[in-house]
Amino acid sequence: MAFYLGVDAGGTKTQYVLGDEQQVLGRVQGGTIKRMRADAATTTRNLDKALSELAALTGVSLRSVTRTCIGAAGITVPLVTDWMREAFGERVGGSLVLVGDVEIALDAAFFGGSGVLVLAGTGSNVAGRSVSGRVTTAGGWGPVLADQGSGHRIGVQALRDTFLALDEERSTELLPEILGLWGLADATELVAYANKIPAPDFSALAPLVASCAERGDGVARGVLSREAGELAHLALLVIGRLRREAPPEWVPEVAFTGSILERVGPVRRGIVERLERELPSVKTLPGVVDPALGALWRARVG
Repeated sequence: MAFYLGVDAGGTKTQYVLGDEQQVLGRVQGGTIKRMRADAATTTRNLDKALSELAALTGVSLRSVTRTCIGAAGITVPLVTDWMREAFGERVGGSLVLVGDVEIALDAAFFGGSGVLVLAGTGSNVAGRSVSGRVTTAGGWGPVLADQGSGHRIGVQALRDTFLALDEERSTELLPEILGLWGLADATELVAYANKIPAPDFSALAPLVASCAERGDGVARGVLSREAGELAHLALLVIGRLRREAPPEWVPEVAFTGSILERVGPVRRGIVERLERELPSVKTLPGVVDPALGALWRARVG
């Protein structure tokens, strides 16, 4: 029997999925194995722990794996790829395929076919794969330049709109909620805290913004609506590129992944509403895709 390993190597956590030709046999989550994010001792320790747990869970020796696919950002960086090739080569059998994290997410949704993926978690990105297999992206330029609809951007924009509301003498639940979350006394303390170096984790505000929006807060709703619109705009740009080489009957399909699109309903609904308004033929897939399963699919097909 052949065994295959799919790995989604994120910046803070790594997902490992072991399967045979037909089914998933086991799954574990471990710490990062990206050398850009942690030193060699830490990544080695994280990898050994996760592989040991996966072997114990499934009863399968990792030396019997036929092929592994790892999806990660930064695969053009030798520090990342060289370490992964060496570390997995010493611990896991078979061949190794290294691809970008966007590609395994697309594979999870479209199994090598064409389509568009909208990703929004701490950061954001929109990617599409054409009928010829060419991958194109929009956004994803980091928190200063882009990251529309991301947790970080939602948090920053919520703070900006909260203080604009103060200037305009409009009320918003966001101010007391943010003060409570960060243990601050008033807006003056919030100004100092938000501008400190290093900066606080602005993405931590995203669930709070979503909660206020669901309760009807106009400022919070405005933040989420605007961010959804900007992500939808990026998706429309990618769809436009894919259409240039697609047959006339091609119908764009859009999938979603990331914590914001899984948990912050107004952002996802806002994206879908704009896409359907501007492209009535568009098909949006339910739920969120699992990139680790895309890596497993690619490991199986080679």
